[in-house]
Amino acid sequence: MKAPRALWRALRGGLHVLRGLWTIRNTLPGLSQPQVELLLREWTRHMLHILGVELVVQGTPPAQGPLLQVANHISWLDILVMNGARPSRFVSKSDAQHWPVLGALISGAGTLYIERSSRRDAMRMVHHMAERLTLGDILSVFPEGTTGDGSALLPFHANLLQAAIAAKAPVLPVALRFVDRRTGQPHPAPVFVGETTLIASIWSVLMADGLQAVVHYGDPQHDQGRERRVWAEDLRAEIERLLQQQQA
Repeated sequence: MKAPRALWRALRGGLHVLRGLWTIRNTLPGLSQPQVELLLREWTRHMLHILGVELVVQGTPPAQGPLLQVANHISWLDILVMNGARPSRFVSKSDAQHWPVLGALISGAGTLYIERSSRRDAMRMVHHMAERLTLGDILSVFPEGTTGDGSALLPFHANLLQAAIAAKAPVLPVALRFVDRRTGQPHPAPVFVGETTLIASIWSVLMADGLQAVVHYGDPQHDQGRERRVWAEDLRAEIERLLQQQQA
């Protein structure tokens, strides 16, 4: 029965995506920022429900910015899961905007795109992020720079933390896990690494049973004079601690 259920989820998800695209084009321009965030959160939570993903939030989601969230990166689902917990503007690699359908959705949600192979573009993004933080935005980044399989954290890139230092904004560590709700063990369905295509990963999620997404918020930190590379290592260690706390 998994395949028919997956196809039903895909149909419902496709219709929900079309509704989202229509909303982005016709409704969002006339709304205030709090209204946009509420609409985005509710749309995202409904999409997670359609996909069969149960959202679990641990810790305290941020109430307002300026704030930079840093999280580990496992899947294309990460953006949906974090927006379901608390919407924010994401900084994402530039090729994400070309993903079929999903690219249009995350672009409409205000995603900022960076060309990760270009040092000049990284500097441009740091300045842009600092401006958005100064205006009170909540931004989110994945400092690993790519997805991992969830078994261990990859090294953190520190460049984008300079935006928080420049804007004197706090940084909030966020730990993400996908688990089987029955066993509490890591669930392989959302993992998006190696040669796995986006379509194959989406189908794996559509076929999954008992998929639970856990978003664990830590405590916000200020740089306290730390150089960005040192701060990145400290944030990585804190996210590792939060992940181990979930597994205890």
